[in-house]
Amino acid sequence: MSFLSIRGLHKQYAATPIFTDINCEIAQGEFVTLLGPSGCGKSTLLRCIAGLTEVSGGQIILNGQDLVPLSPQQRGIGMVFQSYALFPNMTVAQNVAFGLRMQKIPKDETAQRVDDALAMVELGAFASRYPHQLSGGQCQRVALARSLITRPRLLLLDEPLSALDARIRKHLREQIRSIQRELGLTTIFVTHDQEEALVMSDRIFLMNVGKIVQSGAAETLYTAPVDAFAAGFIGNYNLLDADAASRLLLRPINSRVAIRPESIQLGQTGAIEAQIRSHSLLGNVIRYRVEARGVELLIDVLNRSAADLYANGQQLSLTISADAIREVA
Repeated sequence: MSFLSIRGLHKQYAATPIFTDINCEIAQGEFVTLLGPSGCGKSTLLRCIAGLTEVSGGQIILNGQDLVPLSPQQRGIGMVFQSYALFPNMTVAQNVAFGLRMQKIPKDETAQRVDDALAMVELGAFASRYPHQLSGGQCQRVALARSLITRPRLLLLDEPLSALDARIRKHLREQIRSIQRELGLTTIFVTHDQEEALVMSDRIFLMNVGKIVQSGAAETLYTAPVDAFAAGFIGNYNLLDADAASRLLLRPINSRVAIRPESIQLGQTGAIEAQIRSHSLLGNVIRYRVEARGVELLIDVLNRSAADLYANGQQLSLTISADAIREVA
């Protein structure tokens, strides 16, 4: 039996649908990411689960209880927003303790739980500071501690890392995942960043235009996209129409084809002649733009040494294995 079950959920504003007929099951302790482009309905879905946005129909069953009739305070859900939403006139400790004050938890117990929560997010030394004295990453950790301290049944994270720089974002996503595993806390994370989704999730629900178009483990979504949208959003697939794919592969192709850029071998011994058009350095990967048989492709190669770099205009050859080619709708 699933811990969270969403059945036939839909939301619309006036005549404008935001999402329709959302059905999914989430197990206890699972980390699920809602991934998709801006405007696909993922944040609205999260707010409906939290009770901050009224649903137009359907059920949200958490541990056997329908949440739809309940107020946000009655749902036992913690939520972390992109904007931190900290009280500027309260210290870090007071911000974290706010939920317990609303629950009228005794002062001694509150103090101990605040200490434990701040230790968990590595902010014990910052208890007496105010939000304006913290960095963005520290503010987001305070917001996380404030959500965890109430011991929620379910934790919701609405793009909490999008405003942070890359280094802090990487550290904080590792910290969030570590805490979630330690507590066994069922978590739903919203992002439009595919890397965050691939790194953090037990499962990903890929959304587009108000629907879940594919769900599964990160490996499944990356290696087996169900359609052209999924292939274009997860990773950097080469998406070729049937004519281009037929010219490249020298055999009849009747649908669009997706080929992962790292699955194409670039060198001197391949069967397909190609020419380097340009290249981009992506840290540990070099992304080449090549032309082969009148078709433009992206190819990712590990950046082992500057001596191995192929020059623009250089003639090479390609090898594309059959299992790297995926036909998509």
